[in-house]
Amino acid sequence: MKFEEGAQNLKVRLRIIQVIVLVLLSVLGVRLYFLQVVYGAYYAERAENQRVRLLPIPAQRGTIFDRKGKVLVDSRPSYNVILFREATKGKDLNAIVAPLAEALNLDLEILHDRFEAIKTLPAFESIIIKQEATPADIAWVETHNVEHPELRIEQQPQRRYPDAGVLAHVLGYVGEIGPKQLERLNKEGADYKPGDLIGQEGLERVYDSSLRGRDGYRRVIVDSRGQIQDEIEKIEPQAGQDLVTTIDLDLQLIAEDQLRNSPSKRGVIVAMDPNNGEILVMASAPTFDPNLFTQRIGTKEGRAEYAALLKDPKTPLFNRAIRGRYPPGSTWKIPMAVAGLEQGAITTEHSNLVCGGGITIGNKFTRCMGHHGSPEIRHAIQVSCDGYFYRLGLKMELEGIMGMVDSFDLNKRTGVDLPHELISWTPSREFKKRFNPRDPDWRDIDTVYASFGQVYDFVTPLAMLRAVAGISIGGKLYMPHLLKEFNPVSAIGPFAARPAHAFEPLDQKRPNPKIVPISEEHHRLVVEGMWKVVNEAGGTGAAVRIAGFDVAGKTGTAQVVGLGKDVGENKDHSWFVSYAPAYKPEIAMIALIENVGFGGKFAAPSSRALYDVYHGKTRPGEVRDQRSEVSGELESAAAPAQPSRESRQRQTRVQNTQ
Repeated sequence: MKFEEGAQNLKVRLRIIQVIVLVLLSVLGVRLYFLQVVYGAYYAERAENQRVRLLPIPAQRGTIFDRKGKVLVDSRPSYNVILFREATKGKDLNAIVAPLAEALNLDLEILHDRFEAIKTLPAFESIIIKQEATPADIAWVETHNVEHPELRIEQQPQRRYPDAGVLAHVLGYVGEIGPKQLERLNKEGADYKPGDLIGQEGLERVYDSSLRGRDGYRRVIVDSRGQIQDEIEKIEPQAGQDLVTTIDLDLQLIAEDQLRNSPSKRGVIVAMDPNNGEILVMASAPTFDPNLFTQRIGTKEGRAEYAALLKDPKTPLFNRAIRGRYPPGSTWKIPMAVAGLEQGAITTEHSNLVCGGGITIGNKFTRCMGHHGSPEIRHAIQVSCDGYFYRLGLKMELEGIMGMVDSFDLNKRTGVDLPHELISWTPSREFKKRFNPRDPDWRDIDTVYASFGQVYDFVTPLAMLRAVAGISIGGKLYMPHLLKEFNPVSAIGPFAARPAHAFEPLDQKRPNPKIVPISEEHHRLVVEGMWKVVNEAGGTGAAVRIAGFDVAGKTGTAQVVGLGKDVGENKDHSWFVSYAPAYKPEIAMIALIENVGFGGKFAAPSSRALYDVYHGKTRPGEVRDQRSEVSGELESAAAPAQPSRESRQRQTRVQNTQ
């Protein structure tokens, strides 16, 4: 009996074991089914990601040159710390932010933002967490490879800008794309990802799509520690297109030096070819170092440096050429003179108006800086007679002044290929209501103020230069621009060729050039007046006189505050707008030195320095009599300077037609 009972128990136990085995096999089978069939593709991808890694090969950004092929901006090899998304699975990224920030000398907030951004990336993507890694950074990453397999050192091209902030406001800089930028650009059809470097300011921003290259990649096999074992595939990157600017670096360096050494160290110098709008010089002071944004901005020191730039009352990040609004002073008289002639307020035969030492409107006397009798238009320009232009403005009335503003686009952006250009403020009834709500009605005294570049006139230097440059060639206002051309790039791998292309206006609807009708007689009178400013006795721009190279110009001294208060930081702004040669212009220039005083004393000599270099570059065989120039500048205004042969021929032709 005992034997039978034991055998029975054994059978039961065997059946239980069989059932358990069957259940386990069933569970394993079901699990295997889900792993192999239901989730097979998912786990195959995970296994592949753990074995195969996609390593990007960053494309080199296009080089930027001046008009003669001198390098302005290029890219150099640098080492960056890269974070791979695939290697962060299962890690609490928030727990390692602080240790990494301390070890790599990174701003904690910036690093936290990078870690948040990488959570949105596909498994195979990566993101830069530190540019320009130091030898200490590289050593730390290499020695902590086991703890942080998600980190890797990669060599990538890094943007390098000129020293001392040269051309900073023109070139701009690149920086990491922000969340809002990323969302906006990708909605517009772009293909950016977190961590990408894009143009943030200047030409880098406007022409980012052409300057950007197309990244390649390497598909490699890695082991469990992330070490590369083999390369499966390699797609070479395609470099961005090289940009040739219109800038003349020789002239640019002289302009920056003039501003740096000016009494206030604040101002603008812009030069352009009036015949096509090519900008030869654009200098704004003070300036800044764009390398901050490509090399140091992610560090604590870099963030402090950037904060200091933002707080600096001299606004070094501000491009005064296109964003500074200034009262133009007497430079305003040049478009006023042209408009007065074209509108019939004065005529070629009868252009005399009384100076009177000023004008009285009601109980308000507005003075002129001299007593000039009853000058004709050329002499009024030469001696900068305010009284003359007070009366010209009253004859033109506000509507005539507004018509002049509209004709010369002084109430519009110039269309220059730079971001953030501002529109000038110009006279109108609406502007006075905003400017002076306590006395909103437009009066005759307001017309007087608006006629000589004060109170209701606030223009950007580039807008004024475009207007006068257009006048210099008879009424053709070309759109100022900095792009000369893009060089072609050959096709490579899957990337198509990128053809060369030259400047095209960003606003295709605006005519280029805009034609402002100016009769030959009216043009002659204004040009002769501007020639006299520089080359005849009593002219306010004698400091720019160059024997054998006729410069035509107009000084301007613009009040910042009322008379008697114009001292120290409230001194007048110094202007000089000009072109040369006077009767066949090749270069037009505007100089503004802030808060230093008389235009002929400060802005005009700064322009002279550029004209000297330009003359030497374009006419190397000509030898000027330096002694006669110096003596001519030091002499009292007792006798007129002798015009060049070109001027004499021009004046002879004029006399023969009268």
